[in-house]
Amino acid sequence: MAALESLISSINGIVWGPLMLILILGVGFFLSLGLKLMPILKIGTGFKLLWSGRKASAGDESQGEIPPFQALMTALSATVGTGNIAGVATAIFLGGPGALFWMWITALIGLATKYSEAVLAVKYRETDERGKHVGGPMYYIRNGLGKKWAWMGVVFAIFGACAGFGIGNTVQANSVASVLETNFAIPTWASGVVIMVLVGAVLLGGIQRIGHVAGALVPFMAISYIVAGLIVLAINAAELPNAISLIFTHAFSPIAAQGGFAGAAVWAAIRFGVARGIFSNEAGLGSAPIAHAAAQTHDPVRQGLVAMLGTFIDTLIVCSITGLVIVSSGVWTGGEQGAALTSAAFAHALPSFGNYLVAISLAIFAFTTIIGWSFYGERCVEFLFGVKAIVPYRVLWIIAIPVGATLSLDFVWLVADTLNAMMAIPNLIALALLSPVVFKLTREYFAKH
Repeated sequence: MAALESLISSINGIVWGPLMLILILGVGFFLSLGLKLMPILKIGTGFKLLWSGRKASAGDESQGEIPPFQALMTALSATVGTGNIAGVATAIFLGGPGALFWMWITALIGLATKYSEAVLAVKYRETDERGKHVGGPMYYIRNGLGKKWAWMGVVFAIFGACAGFGIGNTVQANSVASVLETNFAIPTWASGVVIMVLVGAVLLGGIQRIGHVAGALVPFMAISYIVAGLIVLAINAAELPNAISLIFTHAFSPIAAQGGFAGAAVWAAIRFGVARGIFSNEAGLGSAPIAHAAAQTHDPVRQGLVAMLGTFIDTLIVCSITGLVIVSSGVWTGGEQGAALTSAAFAHALPSFGNYLVAISLAIFAFTTIIGWSFYGERCVEFLFGVKAIVPYRVLWIIAIPVGATLSLDFVWLVADTLNAMMAIPNLIALALLSPVVFKLTREYFAKH
């Protein structure tokens, strides 16, 4: 086990090295400039389309499986998860408060990345043998770049099918099990079994049921968590100016060791801020466009404008609240990490209540992430092996939940982090090569509207 951990750690150091960060930030920056900062300037338009997309437009019902709103909620169900609670805390524990600044930068340029992914997903989607609309990076690589690039779509699908077991399954189950054990003394194996049964019940209903569950749970859980976070920030109001100062100062200068905090160089703030930002909002990873390809819409740009809200809501709202709560509470120097650090920060402002709030939020966040990511993995194995592979994949997915709940957290995060990067590389290359298509469709859409 130690040798395996060492090997994956070495691979992780390479795939999350400077080249990867340049690729993620570089492609996002290039797309932002090519779109003339449209994703940042049109956030309001995105929210209007989201509201009107609760039901499919007339004539669009046959164009996909779920309304545009449910497509975003399915993508958000997979996105708003442990990354928003445990991931932000881990970034601050390893990179200091400055890591939050780099999460924000990743999100701002990630708006253009997420927008472009969804535009291409709808533009190049296909109908499978069951009559379902399928799409995502593997399809826009094959249909947009042609046969000579088809191998890259296969590589993405392999890593996507495997990465799901990390980012979308075992990490989530592990975080829920550990937080429920800490706060409610529930054994990890028991949490694993309960999650397994609940997830199995939803997965039997396919994308329509996933869309309905996500459409109901995601808005409720996100709003509840945001309100609780804002209450804590109001209680910590006197500490907020200092917290914001720490975030901006240590984004560009190292921070010394203090208390249980080991200290961090600027490179650590950048590396963990970007890595955890991507882990949380998944912009550039290629996962969310798989959900958006199922949307009942005829217009790729409209779905892109809705899709980019996933990054905005996930990182610029939810992650920001978590990060500000942690830094303003002062508990980030106490030596805790992951969900335990976020729990301590909420409990600091809301004694005997805050930690339970985090535990319940994390459990719901992670449950919906497991459901959303199962759909991503299914689409990847369907691309590789056809419809017949879906049921065996679902069975494996359900079995992995209790296993993940009882594994070592450090090892699980390491594997998830590494597989994320392996998925992102072919997707980011495809986004750069297909950017002229995105720019052209965007120009044509805004010339008419």
